[in-house]
Amino acid sequence: METPLIEFKDVYKAFDGNVVLKGVRLTIYKGQVTAIIGKSGTGKSVLLKHIVGLLQPDSGQVLIDGQPLTGMNRIQQRQLKKRCSYMFQNNALFDSMTVYENIALPLVERDRLRGEPVRQRVQTKMAQLDIVDIERKYPSQLSGGMKKRVAMARALITEPEIVLFDEPTTGLDPIRRKAAYRMITEYQQRFGFTAVLVSHDIPDVFFISHQIDMLDEGQIIFEGGCREIQASQDPVVKEFVGGMSGVYQ
Repeated sequence: METPLIEFKDVYKAFDGNVVLKGVRLTIYKGQVTAIIGKSGTGKSVLLKHIVGLLQPDSGQVLIDGQPLTGMNRIQQRQLKKRCSYMFQNNALFDSMTVYENIALPLVERDRLRGEPVRQRVQTKMAQLDIVDIERKYPSQLSGGMKKRVAMARALITEPEIVLFDEPTTGLDPIRRKAAYRMITEYQQRFGFTAVLVSHDIPDVFFISHQIDMLDEGQIIFEGGCREIQASQDPVVKEFVGGMSGVYQ
């Protein structure tokens, strides 16, 4: 049986006595797009941050390729961080930096690259994402859709194996939201990374996801595909999916 790329085993996490994750069990497989859905404040972003070690579980385990994160030494932790990339909500582009500088940032800060190797990789990635001729512009000069492409270029510049998307379409209208999901699908298929998305965009996110996990009251209450969740008879799942589908029509 295939070993999950990412696995949560009975993960608990609390902040100031407020238990956010209550024994989460979750499996994510290599090369797939997995969507994490659920009500606001249920801990979806908290779950995402556990994958890259930004947060540590109070109990339970998060495993990558079958190896617990808590058992990794510093070298292994650095190697894991190189395998992962994080596309933040609202893009998190630096307004004081040009497009080129924003995209190059992970290579310069994390990989300690300089000069021509950086320029070649940035120009290659910009060409792949069809954002040439804007490298000297600043984020304030770009449209919302173009900012998403720049943020995607920065997320992919290190050629990660795992890309985490925290509400990647926040602030976009329905047309641009669908375009952003098409972009994620296109690049996931082209580059082959494993994608994990936290999203409220129902049903849009269903159609690009191989697996959907619903987090409610700190636990995963549904895991399956698009057809399965739309056919679910679980009252909590039905109410959430039906209600959110109405919001995003």
